Amino acid sequence: MSKTVTIINETGIHTRPGSVIVKKAKEFKEDGTQIMLSYNGKEAKADSLVKILSLGIKKDAEVVVSAEGPSAEKAVEEMAELLSTLVD
Repeated sequence: MSKTVTIINETGIHTRPGSVIVKKAKEFKEDGTQIMLSYNGKEAKADSLVKILSLGIKKDAEVVVSAEGPSAEKAVEEMAELLSTLVD
């Protein structure tokens, strides 16, 4: 399952919003669900701040949220909602 979202944060995804993303991803990791973010041909596990920052996600970027595991559908929906509304 996957969903594409647009980043609205003026400064893109940096340390502060990245930490919020990691926190949400770790909630789902507890049951074995892995959330991935894809941008500009690169993919990163959403539970790793360093990996997220390495994607270089900027404002208005189209990011694909995907997940595998027992709660994949819920994970994609919640992460997509978070990413599409996340601001500093």
